[in-house]
Amino acid sequence: MRSDEVKKGFDRAPHRSLLRATGLKDEDFNKPFIGVANSFIEIIPGHFFLDKVSDIIKDEIRKAGCVPFEFNTIGVDDGIAMGHDGMLFSLPSREIIANSIETVMNAHKLDAMIAIPNCDKIVPGMIMGALRVNVPTVFVSGGPMAKGYTQDGTPIDLATAFEAVGKFEAGEITEAELTDIECNACPGGGSCSGMFTANSMNTLMEAMGIALPGNGTILALTKEREVLYRKAAKRVCEIALMKSEEEKAKYNMKNILNENAVRNAFAVDMAMGGSSNTVLHMLAIAKEADVNFNLEDVNKVSKKVSHIAKISPSLTTIHMQDIDRAGGVSAVMHEMTKRGKDILLDNLTIMGNTTLEKIANATIKDTNIIHTIDNPYSEVGGLAILYGNLAEQGAVIKTAGIIGERVFTGTAVCFDSQDDAIKGIIDHKVKAGNVVVIRYEGPKGGPGMQEMLAPTSLIMGMGLGDKVALITDGRFSGATRGASIGHVSPEAAEGGMIGLLKDGDEIHIDVDKYILSVNLSDEEIAKRKADFKPIKKELKSSWLKQYRALVTNASNGAILRTDLF
Repeated sequence: MRSDEVKKGFDRAPHRSLLRATGLKDEDFNKPFIGVANSFIEIIPGHFFLDKVSDIIKDEIRKAGCVPFEFNTIGVDDGIAMGHDGMLFSLPSREIIANSIETVMNAHKLDAMIAIPNCDKIVPGMIMGALRVNVPTVFVSGGPMAKGYTQDGTPIDLATAFEAVGKFEAGEITEAELTDIECNACPGGGSCSGMFTANSMNTLMEAMGIALPGNGTILALTKEREVLYRKAAKRVCEIALMKSEEEKAKYNMKNILNENAVRNAFAVDMAMGGSSNTVLHMLAIAKEADVNFNLEDVNKVSKKVSHIAKISPSLTTIHMQDIDRAGGVSAVMHEMTKRGKDILLDNLTIMGNTTLEKIANATIKDTNIIHTIDNPYSEVGGLAILYGNLAEQGAVIKTAGIIGERVFTGTAVCFDSQDDAIKGIIDHKVKAGNVVVIRYEGPKGGPGMQEMLAPTSLIMGMGLGDKVALITDGRFSGATRGASIGHVSPEAAEGGMIGLLKDGDEIHIDVDKYILSVNLSDEEIAKRKADFKPIKKELKSSWLKQYRALVTNASNGAILRTDLF
């Protein structure tokens, strides 16, 4: 066992002495050591109950004949960090989480791991860390939150609460209606109930085979979820206790999360209209997995996949619990295979079966919730990558969330920060026919690539959702909807075209032709580049200074550079 390095031999007596201090007995030194990577934190609704979840998991690990060692990662709640400078720390937290997983697992030579993520950057951060460690790893998330209801019975969620602010600003709802939404949008523990970033990533873990069926859709804090926790804990011990090292190694993280798994994740993402953030995170995950998958490959996948499940914020009445009732992610995946053999690639999963074996008996139980491939929302996937002189290295749009036309030409209204944009929208500087440009919010320019849920929600709430577009080198919350284009690369801070735009410039968007461009002559662009000096924000944070110095742009997954060392 890998852990023998810290527990076997006469020269490891001091190590065993320390381990005995934690409660280990003689018999424990012959058992596999299992890392229980928990993301328990009390301020995040999807995580405040995970201390109880780890108790369940550790109990099952002990019953199965292994020794659990729980450790924690940090976490940032994007919703609470939204709209102020706290959001600068959200994307960088992904790197801290990955580093912490790598540090604890390798410092103590643990044999296998079960990871308990749920929200925001925590899921991809844990996956990235697990890939670096490369031991058998089972993921089991805390589970999605139930949807809320207003007093009149309307289904609502966090996106409703953000958009309600815009509606209140526009005088469309009363303060009492705003309070009703505030108090009922998030009714209890779990990752926010729509196909936002957290639940997008939690479903993609099913697609990649590193989590069990139901991981993305079974509600948090239910008996069904506890069954899933125990099954996941039992499985990690089954692998760790295998006698054959060759058989055990089959389940090392990089053998499960390989190129086929990455492509399956993007295919399922397209079919379910996941958050645009999944592109950012999956590119980073692919690089950690040593998989050759780049931004330009996303559209190739999209063209093969029908969009068959539409979930909030794209369709505000449908939430994760509805998808679960309709057959779950496995039903979506099974339906996808009917379009062709190369839509989902067969691959070993952490449970020991293959992708196609896993979904063989899955069926759609409600075709109003999960459509058939004969009745898709769209013949192509729910995400697209746009290119042009305004995004030479690409930009991302969640096509599933578009309100209005897929072709849009408008005049730029430019803001050099999210705060300025929010103020400008509230002050009615944005009119029908405009393209809102928010720049210097990319990975390097922010730094930290802020999410733009506040401005997009204001636009929707003020009734401009189908009348304006928005582009940014920042990113969007999974709760964003509308013609919102993010991850524009190169970003303004590195001299990208988005930094050269001026108010009144004509911007053209054609989603179906994958175009994002500004109607300027080559001569005018060259003139602006000659005079351009990017804004560099002053920073007090030592961590954000380090991050800005090392981070790459969104087209590279905003990973940190390691080639400097």
